[in-house]
Amino acid sequence: MIFLSLSTIVRVNFAIGFPVPRSSDRHPADARPQFSRRAFLRGVLMGVPAALALSPVVSFAQGLERRSLTLVNTHTAERVSVEFLRDGQWCQDALAQLTHVLRDHRSGLEHPIDCGLFEQLHDLALFADRDAHYEVISGYRSPQTNEKLHNASSGVAKRSLHMEGRAIDVRMVGYRTDRLRDLALAAGRGGVGYYRASNFLHIDTGRVRSWGG
Repeated sequence: MIFLSLSTIVRVNFAIGFPVPRSSDRHPADARPQFSRRAFLRGVLMGVPAALALSPVVSFAQGLERRSLTLVNTHTAERVSVEFLRDGQWCQDALAQLTHVLRDHRSGLEHPIDCGLFEQLHDLALFADRDAHYEVISGYRSPQTNEKLHNASSGVAKRSLHMEGRAIDVRMVGYRTDRLRDLALAAGRGGVGYYRASNFLHIDTGRVRSWGG
């Protein structure tokens, strides 16, 4: 097991090349310091070799970041802003709120959502150096809803992971969706579908693959 001081991690990270967001990628009114805690954690995760990224020190650094999300359902206009993970524990009340806002808005049916999706959304925002604030185009879909959409459009998969609560279609507020796609592809944590015309990104917790629509 590798044990390193936090200062050593920082030195290694800067030696490798600390990733700093370009000024053109940031909100014009964003006055946050360039080396914020969020940027530091992102740099640790991106700059340190894999062996070090698995060390207890880096796990501790990740734990310092409370995981939160803000989701706005574009169909119902409902908004939820919650901290879904705190001190390594899932916040059940927060998960229930997220599940509700991601329900099938056509039928009103709810389904458990894979928490890996919430972690992906949080981490994408971390790498983008943005707040994890998303507009949701589609969350859970009941089999009946999915079949109806599949019959109406070839862009809807017959065995969509939306039916299992393992997929979500989003756009990040204040961030270009094509750049969000690039971050999701680099992460390699599941399926990534980019729909340019409709301006949204599909991510899921299935096998790694990508497509455009």
